[in-house]
Amino acid sequence: MELGCFCRCQEPGQGAAGLPEDQIQKGKDLKSVSEIVQDGKKFTVTVTTGSKVMKNQFTIGEESEIELLNGEKVKAVVQMEGNNKLVTQVKGMTSVTELNGDTITYTMTMGDLTLKRVSKRI
Repeated sequence: MELGCFCRCQEPGQGAAGLPEDQIQKGKDLKSVSEIVQDGKKFTVTVTTGSKVMKNQFTIGEESEIELLNGEKVKAVVQMEGNNKLVTQVKGMTSVTELNGDTITYTMTMGDLTLKRVSKRI
């Protein structure tokens, strides 16, 4: 994977069933920068949103402690599919991070709800 820093872009049509429109808009308005560093099978993912910094380190195929967006820490195993996808399942959610050229797409699915974020390399 050719990784680096990415900035989350606004995506028309984002939404989440069950969330008030003002909370959805606040989420859309937040700017976040993600940095993904790979060293063989070891990854460090740092996401900075405003003053909040979330850093996760993991090794492909090994159980690691991962911090979720809500601050909760859970045990998870991240798998690599092909040369450009990181996939993990935790607490009934499936998370897929896919790199294609200068675009990274993060998709989280739980039941019939899906969150999709698209970021561009900076």
